[in-house]
Amino acid sequence: MTRADARPIRYAPRPPMNYRHHYHAGGPADLLKHLVLALLVRKLQAKPAAMFYLDTHAGAGSYDLAHEMSQKTGEYTRGVARLWGPADLPGALGDLLRVIEGCNPDGALRVYPGSPRIVRALLRPQDRMVVCDLHGREAENLQAEFRNDAQVSVHMRDGYEGLRAFLPPPERRGLVLIDPPFERPDEFAAMLAGLKAAHARWATGCYALWYPIKSPAAVGKLHAALMQSQIRKILIAELYTRLQHADDTLVGSGMVIVNPPYQSEQSLRGVLPVLAARVAGQESATGSVVGHTRVEWLVGE
Repeated sequence: MTRADARPIRYAPRPPMNYRHHYHAGGPADLLKHLVLALLVRKLQAKPAAMFYLDTHAGAGSYDLAHEMSQKTGEYTRGVARLWGPADLPGALGDLLRVIEGCNPDGALRVYPGSPRIVRALLRPQDRMVVCDLHGREAENLQAEFRNDAQVSVHMRDGYEGLRAFLPPPERRGLVLIDPPFERPDEFAAMLAGLKAAHARWATGCYALWYPIKSPAAVGKLHAALMQSQIRKILIAELYTRLQHADDTLVGSGMVIVNPPYQSEQSLRGVLPVLAARVAGQESATGSVVGHTRVEWLVGE
């Protein structure tokens, strides 16, 4: 990578984003996303060739759980706090916990790493990553987090533009995370359009898309659109931590994985129930304990 590659590319400012991931850092949805990321990175590193990682909506490198935003929602208390502590966790879940422990060297849970920091902790010397965020403060945090890191390039820009700018990479193996804030009403459509455009440019890349689960109808529409997209090899992984409600409550989240590496399905089936058992909560109204998973192929070869 040249010195020029490490500099951020700045474009004309766009309307500011209001979303701040700090409110949700370390919650069950983060754990699912980051578990899948850790698993995919490790699978892609099964061969010695260099890998490339692109994060389109990166957020901050790490989050202070004592911050008022984390304290206001308390989502981390239903997520990483239930995972924290001595445990012999399998596979990628153990990898993820070790990264979190590395951010909290004194043994007290104070910091939760974002996706850029998690992936950076797993990269080998031959690997590199590009991270994008349109939110000025988050981009500044990323710049500070990875200053003088030759393997990381930070860009304050729209993540969907980044799909066009950085794909295809010179590396043959790689992973793209598309994790938008879902501020805009057409985010599902924008995410799918971004995936299609990226896949047309780099059909052999591995893609991971995070999505919220609030209603079966919305998720069903997303899955149907993916099945009609002409893209092959689409695997989904979902984690449900609450019972379905009539309101707009988040009951779970999912990951769409395009071109998953070899044996990703089997590994996910083995590790996701372990995560679900650790973060399963009790519904106050019914007393029911919830925490189940789903791993399924939407589209085969």
